[in-house]
Order: sequence, then C-alpha cells, then structure tokens
Amino acid sequence: MRSPVLFVVGLGTNLGDRWSTLRSARTALRQLGRLVASSAIYETAPIGPAQPDYLNAAVLLESTLSAPELLENALRIERQHGRERRERWGPRTLDLDLLWSDGPAVELPQLTLPHPRVLERAFALMPLLDVFPAHPDKALFEAQLLRLDRVGVRSVAATPEWHPVAVDSLGQSPEEAPAERSVAN
Repeated sequence: MRSPVLFVVGLGTNLGDRWSTLRSARTALRQLGRLVASSAIYETAPIGPAQPDYLNAAVLLESTLSAPELLENALRIERQHGRERRERWGPRTLDLDLLWSDGPAVELPQLTLPHPRVLERAFALMPLLDVFPAHPDKALFEAQLLRLDRVGVRSVAATPEWHPVAVDSLGQSPEEAPAERSVAN
C-alpha cells in the first residue's frame, strides 16, 4: 500500500445550482481519500467567452491514489456532474483541477503537478492558500498572490452546508472540526 499524499484540488462551477454542485463534488472527493480541509468559496469573473460567474473553492485531500489515478477519478466526478468539454475556457457544470501535491512533481501529457497555471490565477491561489499545509511552497504561492490582480474574485458567505475547515484542524476530520472555524481571507 502506498503512503498517503496530500493534494490540493480546485473546484469550480458556473452552470446550474453552483452551491449544490460544489457540495456534491466535495462529497464525491471524500470517497477518494481523507478530506483534510475546505477553503472558503469565492465568486469569480470568468476567463474566456461571455458566461456566468464561477464559484471556486479548494479542498486538501490526503489519498493513497497516485496523481494520475486521482485525475482519472476527478474526471469521472466531472462527468457524473454533467461536464462536457466543448470549448476552451467555456462554461462548465464542474471543473476539478489538481493544483498541487506534496508528492513528486508530475509531467505527463494529461497531467502536470503543480498545475502549470496556478501561479497566474488568483481564483485558484486564494482558495489554495486557504487549505495549504505548512510547506516550503507556501511562501512562493503567497508572494505570487500579492502580485496578481484580484479584482473580480470575491469571498462569499459560508452556508450551513459549506463551511471552511482550517488546516490547523489536521488531527480531526472536517466533520469533527468546530463548525464556526473559518479561514482568513
């Protein structure tokens, strides 16, 4: 059996019931490992063609799956949520991106870890930093976020069904962590 690895998975949706989709996707991701932390939710302006705003979040997942196996399962979860890949940067019911891992870097045709554009996207970095563990890469991500334009990225209120779970709750499952815990935005 492989040793567990930490992954930051970005979640995004701009079609249908966005809140319900995020909750459902997070539940599905729990089947792939231990959910360690959940970010705040951010509403963000889209990149690409005219389309509705996105809700974006991130989770920190501890899993014994390899990065390619996790990607395969993430793509399956997207399809289960009606994801159709029709146009680059087009609207989507669900987008799951592997953003970072504390395992080895990955360079495959279908997957690059860390995500090749994570440092260019405030809508990915802000939730990533909400869940990011103590790690040398954190300073790089924080410094890069200071350089990025964050206009169009707004933190939205948590709901009873989605409340952030901070990384300092690492000894507890998110269900055991205090409901009033939130992360700094």
